[in-house]
Amino acid sequence: MSAPGRPKGESRSAQHAGTPIVTRRAALARMGSLALVLGAREIAWGASIIAVRVWPAADYTRVTIESDAALTARHFLAAAPDRLVIDVDGLELSPQLRELVGKVRSDDPFIAGVRVGQNQPRVVRLVIDLKQASAPELFTLEPVAAYRHRLVFDLHPTKERDPLLDLIRDREQAEQKAAQSVQDALGEFIGRVGAAGAAASTPGAAMANAAGAGGTVALGTPPPPFSASAPPGARSAGTPPTATARDPAGAALPPQFAQAKIDRLVVVAIDPGHGGEDPGASGPSGLHEKDVVLTIAMLLRDRLNANPNMRAMLTRDADFFVPLHERVKKARRVQADLFVSIHADAFMNHDARGASVFALSQGGASSSAARWMANRENASDLVGGANIHAKDESVLRALIDMSTTAQIKDSLKLGGEVLDQIAKVGKLHKGSVEQASFAVLKAPDIPSILVESAFISNPGEEAKLRDPQYRAQLVEALATGIQRYFARNPPLARSRQL
Repeated sequence: MSAPGRPKGESRSAQHAGTPIVTRRAALARMGSLALVLGAREIAWGASIIAVRVWPAADYTRVTIESDAALTARHFLAAAPDRLVIDVDGLELSPQLRELVGKVRSDDPFIAGVRVGQNQPRVVRLVIDLKQASAPELFTLEPVAAYRHRLVFDLHPTKERDPLLDLIRDREQAEQKAAQSVQDALGEFIGRVGAAGAAASTPGAAMANAAGAGGTVALGTPPPPFSASAPPGARSAGTPPTATARDPAGAALPPQFAQAKIDRLVVVAIDPGHGGEDPGASGPSGLHEKDVVLTIAMLLRDRLNANPNMRAMLTRDADFFVPLHERVKKARRVQADLFVSIHADAFMNHDARGASVFALSQGGASSSAARWMANRENASDLVGGANIHAKDESVLRALIDMSTTAQIKDSLKLGGEVLDQIAKVGKLHKGSVEQASFAVLKAPDIPSILVESAFISNPGEEAKLRDPQYRAQLVEALATGIQRYFARNPPLARSRQL
């Protein structure tokens, strides 16, 4: 029954003087007008895609979907042909998701192509065509640093890449290159002798004449390697006192390790910091730490590999992310004699400048700046996207607990040699080796240092890091420091299958 005095069918709100009756049809019309004004992003339910990224590498390929809200997904492998199928809940197909198709590179070792479609309402299906049998790993990451929510799926090879095989390959390539250099040198020498009108008719006679004139000829003989048996400064048997030994790059070596000899192959693990989802620090003009340290690391690898008794292994050789514990694991897998992690850090004060060298500390950091840098570098797993659920916590705990005083002592020796050489290239941030609890330095049986090549946040030092000449000088300083360390601390003899 209607209230007294109110016309039948009239709404209660219409009782107020001057208020028109709002019908359902009028309300719907107004909502439709609002929908035309708003974009699809504002009226979509659930998450919106911010970016999609693909990081291909020989170790594994990573695909990241970044969104403004957490995503859930399911996946399964299908055969004939091999493919990975991923259903992402709470999504509508968008231009950002379609971009994923064009981000796959032809040289990706795992992904042949990607297809994206609306499988069901609010469910987007990704189909990844595989080039090889893969072990997929799917996980999510909470917002951190500049990133929002991330859905990550990694494609690992079913058979893990063996760093030892990489070292064997590098060794064979270096031996082939050395053999070619010997042939080139012999040909050049013979040509010079002939052009000068030497009386000798054979290369052997020409060399005898040259030696008789007071010169020393050693064509095809590699530079004298280091020795674990001879103390620094001792002269190896058969080496003329007047000969000046040179390293493979042509620079004269100090006598204490020019005359020495190592009895076995020495392996150095070089660790370019950051990579992939983790750019590291960035300079004022946009130079990323992950890019410049990879360049320096590859130059250092080539420089060390030029020595016939040394081989260098990179923890990453392309732009992809490697968790901190995996970097240590790679070094131990090849029985590395040294571990050198290369960085180019930033600081809150853009005037900060100079290179630094760090060793591990079991106690507190040697300075507040060292503690700040260690905390920042240790956060790399969060930024880069390590799957914390997949880690073997007992192994990680062992790595931390087993760090010994002996390892730290040797690391400080190595750091001192490297720091002395870097001081000849440019300014030091601090004149002594600093210590802090860097997670990447916690291999219990490998002397390990972290080198901050410069403050990339300083405009002047960022420019130096871009300069090929400065990078070459820095690499030479690092290599010389490593050689000096081995000259004074010969590695213990042990069998190594390479």
